[in-house]
Amino acid sequence: MPTLTPARRGIALFALALGGFGIGVTEFATMGLLPDIAGELLPGFEQDPTRVIAQAGILITAYALGVIVGAPTFAVLGARASMSTLTFWLLGLFVVGSLASAIMPSFGTLAVFRFIAALPHGAYFGVASLLAARIMGPGMQGRGIALALSGLTIANVVGVPLATWLGQLAGWRWAYVLVAVIFAVTLLLTLLFLPRVPGRPDRSPLGELGAFTNFRVWIMIAVGAIGFGGFFAVYSYIAEVTTRETGLSPAAVPWVLAVLGIGMTIGNLIGGWASDKDLTKTILIGFSSFIAVLAGYGFVASHPVGLFAAAFLLGVTSSALIPSIQARLIRVSHEAALLGAAVNHAAFNIGNSLGAWLGGLVIAGGLGYLAPGWVGAVLAALGLVLALIGVAVERRDKARNRNTVGIPVVGED
Repeated sequence: MPTLTPARRGIALFALALGGFGIGVTEFATMGLLPDIAGELLPGFEQDPTRVIAQAGILITAYALGVIVGAPTFAVLGARASMSTLTFWLLGLFVVGSLASAIMPSFGTLAVFRFIAALPHGAYFGVASLLAARIMGPGMQGRGIALALSGLTIANVVGVPLATWLGQLAGWRWAYVLVAVIFAVTLLLTLLFLPRVPGRPDRSPLGELGAFTNFRVWIMIAVGAIGFGGFFAVYSYIAEVTTRETGLSPAAVPWVLAVLGIGMTIGNLIGGWASDKDLTKTILIGFSSFIAVLAGYGFVASHPVGLFAAAFLLGVTSSALIPSIQARLIRVSHEAALLGAAVNHAAFNIGNSLGAWLGGLVIAGGLGYLAPGWVGAVLAALGLVLALIGVAVERRDKARNRNTVGIPVVGED
């Protein structure tokens, strides 16, 4: 990588984070605009708005499926490509998918383009994480991942409320226009300031897929999908907890989400720094703290102060895990680092669906809106168990190599 001036380095890193900001806006703003979209594109809204809004939730599912499909697909197809060139193409697809979402005339075509708009999601975070780490220098992988993800967490504080407000004021289509503008600015900045990284002609798509034969990769995918599902078990229903359990007005919901977003931003920075210090301890301590917060949520969230405190701590502890899980996936993927970084976000979207589904089951079963906190604690505990299994497997393999080869093996941290 060429030597960069401090100004170019700073703008390049800002551009990578801005792309993450755009992803956060496009992924989460749809949730707040579902009533507006359903009212325009689906029949029967006036007669039964609850049923029609639930039907509009297919848009969220379509986006999650796009992430799951696109993450490994682009990582494999981009195995030989320059990471900078791959970034340009992914951002271009984001622009096209967002603009198309803004002009689609029917609900079915909108769902198709929400799927298409999600395809670059995981691969972008993967390549942005790797590029940020290279720009920042050796030993900065965790902080590079955190920087690439910082835009996603900040989007929950600023971007999502802004897009939701714009969509409610001027029409939901303008929210997607705003997203397209964010991605277009990101594309322009990366074209001007992102350093060009040569491709890897020695790599092959089949070689990249070889990472899926590694048992340790599957363990970490399960850690993200199951363990982080605990966050979505609570997040999916926190608006209902705010109004129905805590007794606050609907106007308090954005404030609760903003506090959670602030916690996510702080936790992301802590997680990136801690991952560079000791990756394994960060995961184990992070999950232990996450479990404690989820378990305590059911006891305190019925009171306003407790709800805001729990939302903040939920944001901190959950986001502190993301850079460490992604860094470990990159590590165990070896040469297929892009695939490891990308599938992490596919795993999180599986966790999104799993956590929301299980949280909804306990609510439907009559256990109340606070019960998803206990579901989340169980999922996070399973994630901790899987992480411990992953650590044990890696240490066993290192011990075998040491005994077989007879040479010292460098520790993982």
